[in-house]
Amino acid sequence: MAGELTCSGCHARFPIHEGVPVLLPGDVDKVKTETAARFAEEWLHWSDLRDYYEQEFFAWLAPLTAADFAGQLVFEGGCGKGRHTALAASHGAKAVVSIDLGQSAIVAFAHTRHLPNAHVVIGDLMRPPVRPVFDLAFSVGVLHHLPDPAAGFASLASRVREGGRVAFWVYGQEGNEWITKYVDPVRTRLTSRLPAGFLRAACLVPSLFLWGVIKLFYRPRANGKGPARLPYGDYFASMYAYPFDEIHANVFDQLVTPVAYYLRGDEVRAWVAEGFRDAAVRSHRGYSWSGLATVRREAAASAR
Repeated sequence: MAGELTCSGCHARFPIHEGVPVLLPGDVDKVKTETAARFAEEWLHWSDLRDYYEQEFFAWLAPLTAADFAGQLVFEGGCGKGRHTALAASHGAKAVVSIDLGQSAIVAFAHTRHLPNAHVVIGDLMRPPVRPVFDLAFSVGVLHHLPDPAAGFASLASRVREGGRVAFWVYGQEGNEWITKYVDPVRTRLTSRLPAGFLRAACLVPSLFLWGVIKLFYRPRANGKGPARLPYGDYFASMYAYPFDEIHANVFDQLVTPVAYYLRGDEVRAWVAEGFRDAAVRSHRGYSWSGLATVRREAAASAR
């Protein structure tokens, strides 16, 4: 739970903080540390794990299923409070190594400490402290918060062995134009700079409004789909059964970060255009992108 790790080659020392090794280089970009600190405020406040996270997880990473994690060595780029770390480990992964840049890794460790195949470290996804030996790497909701999302994906994929797979989910620009036009300027200039407690309070009113709209207009149909005639039909319908505090957390999540990119489909497809095979990028509910690709020999060799 405390102590330090020492590199036998270069004799660098890395502390262990509340059970989590801090494997950071000495010159982490300030923007990344600020972003991680802001999200840590979220995960430290809304820290519990919930049953519906599993359905969300596999919807974001489809066509991956629980069976795809069984017996695999898994790397997670950006773990937040550890909800996906716990899911990957509980579905039979040989081992899951999850990194996060902020103190949210402490929360993730607390949620996964009972799982012997889950390992959480504080590290930088742009310079991950692991070798390219993983069968599967994934990142959900993280790459679009990096200063360079494409470089973040390349770094994630570089830790996958030849023939292994990499999966991700990111915000899409298509369908979210109103956010980039109206919400983003408010986020970058104001809300991302507010103290976390004040921002949580400020988010109560829009969260109540959104929760009410979802309850009134977005009841899912028998097939689970939302009303096609309304914007964000499937997305808001998927949130219909969420308690209010989950809606509150989602609104806070949209406004807390100093960095958020809404990516075009052609940008995201370019990530897997070379060095991969069986690559597929699909629109998720019309407002985000999910991707899955297999690392080719050339990509694996260059990573080494």
